[in-house]
Amino acid sequence: MSTDTPTRPKTSTRPKVARPPLHKVILVNDDFTPREFVVRVLKAEFRITEDQANRIMVTAHTKGSCVVAVFTREVAETKSKRATEMARSEGFPLLFTTEPEE
Repeated sequence: MSTDTPTRPKTSTRPKVARPPLHKVILVNDDFTPREFVVRVLKAEFRITEDQANRIMVTAHTKGSCVVAVFTREVAETKSKRATEMARSEGFPLLFTTEPEE
């Protein structure tokens, strides 16, 4: 006698972990901070190339603001704060903000 009962594959019950919400770091244009300094801050804090930093700086200059990068909330807030503090320490009003990504 043969028992041909099909065996069910084992299923694992791994809980699905939701991805953390992302936040944008935004460079806000001002008319006082030198372009070279903006590029220097972008390269130092966000580890981007000179070309990328120039494009972000020009976009912020022409449109009023520009998204620099997208991170988890904690990383975005830390980078935004450090970049703004770097400008303040040099006497410039350069401002970086964060907002949730939609």
